[in-house]
Amino acid sequence: MPYPYRAMVAICSDLDETPDRDVYLEIMRFLNTNESTSMGFGVGLEVGNTIYFDMPPDQFAYWNTDDAGRDMVRTLIRSGHIDCLHSYGDLATTRNHAARALDDLERHDARISVWIDHGRAPTNFGPDIMHGRGDLPGSDAYHSDLTSDFGVRYVWRGRVTSVIGQDAPFSPGGLWTGRHPVASMKTVAKETAKHVLGRRGQGRRPYDKYAMHGPNRLLRRSSLRDGREIYEFQRCNPHWGGVSSCETGRAISQVLTGSILDRLVHREAVCVLYTHLGKIGREEKPFDESGVEAFRRLARMYDEGLILVLTTHRLLRYITLRDRVTWHAASEDDMTAIHVTFDTGDGLTGDVDTARDLAGLTFHVPDEPHCRLTVNGEEVQELQANPRDHTGRRSVMIPIDRLAFPDVRVES
Repeated sequence: MPYPYRAMVAICSDLDETPDRDVYLEIMRFLNTNESTSMGFGVGLEVGNTIYFDMPPDQFAYWNTDDAGRDMVRTLIRSGHIDCLHSYGDLATTRNHAARALDDLERHDARISVWIDHGRAPTNFGPDIMHGRGDLPGSDAYHSDLTSDFGVRYVWRGRVTSVIGQDAPFSPGGLWTGRHPVASMKTVAKETAKHVLGRRGQGRRPYDKYAMHGPNRLLRRSSLRDGREIYEFQRCNPHWGGVSSCETGRAISQVLTGSILDRLVHREAVCVLYTHLGKIGREEKPFDESGVEAFRRLARMYDEGLILVLTTHRLLRYITLRDRVTWHAASEDDMTAIHVTFDTGDGLTGDVDTARDLAGLTFHVPDEPHCRLTVNGEEVQELQANPRDHTGRRSVMIPIDRLAFPDVRVES
């Protein structure tokens, strides 16, 4: 984990049922700034959001809002705070719908790298869970060539787990509760079954849908039905009632509980949280007091150096590159030299900006602080030396900073 953190979280919120641009922006301001909002002062985390395009008029979407709303969306995309396409929407049924959306974003230099299937939208990529045809050549909704060329590399196809934290050993611990023994035991049983089927059925249908549940992985390299390669990821809703329980803004306090966050830290795991923050109780105050306190709890754990909170793109990108690097260390000129290399010629990883994409890369080092770090032969100039962490060891890292939230004001 990047120093000094022991766990990583991305709050990956689908914008379903978000009523309008004002609620959308108010939620973003509360989560990403320390400004005064309808819910009190913001918590100053780093939380991204999703966008779709062709939807019924009662939901906030790119084509449903006005010019000011669309300008807000594009500004937040460019700042990194809208980082996921949530399909092209329920009413996007053809390739032309996808092309129109991508053309507009590209014209305004607004790029997104993460795709998330939505409901049973025709443009979805997931054939087994989400019933999509977006990657099926010959379908009216086929668009994966356009979307991939636009820059989408990470795809969610409906796979959700209740296990608290991924990239850690499978364990259903923390899900059972004596307050709801029957329901929570069903969740434990379901997750255990998915784990077993995923282990036994690697690459074999119909069990391949559980392939990521078997080893409890966050990411895997996969391919769409047209042969285009992607990084597929799974999301997590660690509620005792199962993956479809309390995954809303009005019930977020039942998910971001102290016990769940503590267990995530204990397991030193990563979590891309599945939720819908736009499903709220009151438009004038999107999160109630318990929801506000849940986010303040998460913010305290961030400030205490326990849980690093990043946007979905930043977390996935970091994990992807961290897991691809090779390195060796040697003593050179009375200092420790760490040489990192990785190959980006796979056609999927793309160009890598060391300071941006590898921000947070951390190495434990000997007690003497004299270190240098090179990435593919280039020395990292802004190397950060850290004091001892919870393991008692010192470390060096490529510094990591939060995204700067833009000054967005949308007049009603």
